[in-house]
Amino acid sequence: MKIWDPTHECISRDELEQLQLERLQATINRVHKNVTHYRKKFAELGIIPEDIRSLSDLAKLPFTTKDDLLTDYPYGMFAVPLREVVRIHSSSGTTSRPIVVGYTKNDVRIWSNLVARFMTSAGVTSDDLVQIAFSYGLFTGAFGIHYGAEAIGASVIPMSTGNTEKQIMIMQDYRSTVLVGTPSYALEIASRIAQAGIDPKSLYLKVGLFGGEPWSEKMRGEIEAGLCLNATDNYGVSEVIGPGVAGECRCRTGLHIYEDAFIPEIIDPQSGALLSPGSEGELVLTTLSKEAFPMIRYRTGDITRLDYAPCACGRTLVRMQRVLQRSDDMLIIRGVNVYPSQIEEAIVGVAGGQAPCQIVVDRRGAMDSLEVLIEVTDKIFSLELQKQRSFLETVKKRISSVTGIGVSVRLVEANSLPRTAGKITPVVDNRQF
Repeated sequence: MKIWDPTHECISRDELEQLQLERLQATINRVHKNVTHYRKKFAELGIIPEDIRSLSDLAKLPFTTKDDLLTDYPYGMFAVPLREVVRIHSSSGTTSRPIVVGYTKNDVRIWSNLVARFMTSAGVTSDDLVQIAFSYGLFTGAFGIHYGAEAIGASVIPMSTGNTEKQIMIMQDYRSTVLVGTPSYALEIASRIAQAGIDPKSLYLKVGLFGGEPWSEKMRGEIEAGLCLNATDNYGVSEVIGPGVAGECRCRTGLHIYEDAFIPEIIDPQSGALLSPGSEGELVLTTLSKEAFPMIRYRTGDITRLDYAPCACGRTLVRMQRVLQRSDDMLIIRGVNVYPSQIEEAIVGVAGGQAPCQIVVDRRGAMDSLEVLIEVTDKIFSLELQKQRSFLETVKKRISSVTGIGVSVRLVEANSLPRTAGKITPVVDNRQF
């Protein structure tokens, strides 16, 4: 199996830890000097950069959370002047304000090579035609894969998401060999191909690179059968770098984390205590090579476990288990991060006060759907029928504007939503991962 960067992907543990320590110390010095947030946090704990003498000292440092990033919106966490930032991306936050992330020219170069690693490990070569069905925009997915494919020397088809009939036409006519997107959208494409009576074996696809949302082995099997390709998983975090944190090799026994660029830790989500190797808990990441937006002990909210056993592919880097759970209430819908609080705030803003509601997530066919059920209050009941419809349409538009996804909104009878101890279950997720 070809390895893109054997120097770092097959490095010995002793050499890796020495490299990590050197890069960690350089990162700590950079954030202490250039990022007010970290300088204050370190001062509160009585820590100076010289206190970090070993990798175990990382545990002395404070966690970074989404709330920290929102507090310093938009550029407060940048470690370089804005004139050195060549790319700005953002991710959704717990409010209508996003988390803004910057990349220097060197950050983009490193990002490209990290993505090239997992693309190569999945079997992508310079002879491939890579059809990218992620949305091009402020989110990082499409651009990350785009950069990685170009680094390998593959041809890129920047199709973006949607327009499924055209996606299929391009697969056939352009002879795409690699498909990139969310696993749910890959299933949707497979379903449309079957409906059109197209033999998937007549396509030229050989590799699928899917990420951005949880998916199961059962789903992998359905995608591979429907598209006749080898489906692999990859992992990224918009606030850290994404995609490019980790990716599967052809062995598919976990996602190799690129430890020369990130230090992974597993903590107890409740106490924050560091857990022993092999334990399941929340993944925490510290960046080692990012210039514009370094992160110290960033709590991803993703639940996984780490496997340090050697992999048959020859890579020595630790592998993370596929993420299927969150430590918080964040939902991933069609590759987009959605917080229930965003939806609740949108409803309150339109209703002019609290309105009992429930979020129902389902998978209809291959695609995720989100429906919001709102109990009729006296205020809503008093509205004329036409105004009730206008209310629902306004709520729908407000939620779509804040979350970036389409939703359906429906009124239900007062006190009809199930309650436990007098409280409505805020989210019902019927998807099976």
